[in-house]
This record gives sequence, structure tokens and C-alpha cells, in this order.
Amino acid sequence: MDKEETVTLSDGAGGEKMQSFICRLVLSNLDSSAGEIPLGYLDDGAVIDDIVFTTDSYTVKPLIFPGGNIGSLSVCGTVNDLSVMGAEPIALSCSLIISDGFSLKDLDVILKSMREASDRAGVPVVTGDTKVVEKTALEGMFINTSGIGRRSDLLDSNIEAICARREFAQRWPNDSAVAPGDKIIISGTLGDHGIALLSFREGYGFETQVKTDAQPLNHMIREALRVGGISAMKDPTRGGLSNLLNEWSQKSKVGIILEEDDVPLKEPVVSACEMLGIDPLEIGNEGKAAFAVVPDLAEDVLAALRKTDEGRDAAIIGEASRDYRGVVMRTSVGGLRIVESPVGDPVPRIC
Repeated sequence: MDKEETVTLSDGAGGEKMQSFICRLVLSNLDSSAGEIPLGYLDDGAVIDDIVFTTDSYTVKPLIFPGGNIGSLSVCGTVNDLSVMGAEPIALSCSLIISDGFSLKDLDVILKSMREASDRAGVPVVTGDTKVVEKTALEGMFINTSGIGRRSDLLDSNIEAICARREFAQRWPNDSAVAPGDKIIISGTLGDHGIALLSFREGYGFETQVKTDAQPLNHMIREALRVGGISAMKDPTRGGLSNLLNEWSQKSKVGIILEEDDVPLKEPVVSACEMLGIDPLEIGNEGKAAFAVVPDLAEDVLAALRKTDEGRDAAIIGEASRDYRGVVMRTSVGGLRIVESPVGDPVPRIC
């Protein structure tokens, strides 16, 4: 008798395994074609009648960590998913699933941080739901946040800037719109969130120098769109920058070349990754965004990002190219290495 297949942790951890899981089971059973940007695009949200809708569930462990907690994380993550789609976030929902016996003091801390992140983004929580379950069913709490946003008033001018330089048939920046020559920009240092949580959880000690990067990016992204020329935007969460760029490469059918020396990393993150044998490009982030920008506007977009608190460490790290297949990196010593999409998240339960 054949052994029954079951869901595994890696099926929900980002990377190739989760993509395969979603395509095999989710897309095959649900309508994946409804909307201008439908479920089948596997983007950060869906577009229906110029409204962007997204949802995410947060199962982070521990719930409270250096620089933040599950509450602030849930608000920032959903605001950012709306923003990188080209939307102005306007409202959030919040669904709490709480274990019987959970500390009211900790719950108050988490909810206060949700309010602070919501106020910073200027996006209110307007509806929600609360469920309490047995201790045996859940350790601590999970949060689901959904969000809606309307098409940014800056998207038309952003797309006009692209069309003045090349063909662009899309109404929204998206994963399939990256073209050869587009410069790749990252808004700040990579790996901070994942290393802060892993170090705090396992007691490695790096959390004294590295804190989560979780922050709402909608105001920063608006400044970038004001310059224009952005063909794609995405936040490198589960699977990190490696997964993000491989998605762009596959969906846009274009190669991407990165410059290792230009990728911004904090020294404690580099040290932690070397000690643990983890590639910092594969670690999830919760307060960074990647941009693909037409070449002659890239420096202007970079300058606009660097004028914001959220983008002060932004850098141009590579470009899309016909000369390569997939994603490759030019290393510090001048060689090339393939940057593959991770099979799963090397640091689980960080979002």
C-alpha cells in the first residue's frame, strides 16, 4: 500500500517547494484567472477593478523579538504587499487566533505595536475577528491580516516614463514586466530580520547588534514612483532576494546579473551567515523592497529612496540582461556563481 502524501513544513516556507505545492494543489482547484492581476500570477496581491487585495498569515516564533513583534510584523507585511503592487494602501483587517491561557500583558504589547505600525503607515485596521483555541491546538497566537488599496495616482506617470524609453504594455508594475537593461535596486541591507529572529530564538547573541527590519514601506515607495520608470517592485520576504529575483527572471524571461560587492549587508549579518552556513540572499526580510528600473532613471530613483529613512542604505546591485540565463552573481574575486531559488526558507517561522 502506497504511503499517503501529507503536507510538510517546506510546502509553506517559500522557494521552489512552495511554488510547486501551490501550483499543484491550490491553483488546480481554485479559479486562478479572475481579475486584471489574478491569483494565477502568484504576485503579492490581486487586482480587481483597480483595487488591490492581499492577505497574509503570520506564525512567527518567538512572538516578540528584537525590534518588533508579530503585531507590527503583520501590519508592515500587508502594507508592503499592497505597496509593491503599485497601490496606495487604504485599510486592513486583523484576525487573531489565540491560545487559551495566553498572557494578556503580551497581547496588549502586540496590539499596541499594531496600532503604532498602522499609524506610521497611515493605514487603519477597520475590521477583524478573534478566535481562542485549546492550548493543544496552538502555542501562543497567529495573526492574519488582509489589506485593500487603490491604484496609485502616480502609476500613470511612472508608466509614461517607461513608455518614453521602451515598450510597456502593462498597467501595473509586476513580476513579468522586467526587461533587459533594467537596473536592480534594493532599498537596504539584507538578512536583518531573519538573523535577528534566528539569533534571539537560538541564543547565538547576534540579536544585540541586529534587529528586525520590519517597517511599512508605502511612503518610501511613493517617493520612488514619483520619479518613475519602475517596471517591477517586490519585497524579498520568504526565500529572500534569491527567490524574488528568480521569480522575476522566470516570469519575465530575462537573465539577471548581480554584483556581490554592491549588495548591502551589515557585518554582524555576514558573520552570522558565515557561522551558520546560510546564504544571506536566501533569508527573509520584512522591511526592504527590490525595484527594476529603466536604466537612465535608476540613479534618480536611488537618490529618492536614499532621502527616506526606510531607503537610506539603498543600492543598485545589478541589472537584467540577455547575456545570462536565470540569476547569476559576479563575485568579489571576479568569478560567476549561479543564484538559485531556495527549495525552502533556511530560517523557518520568521513571518
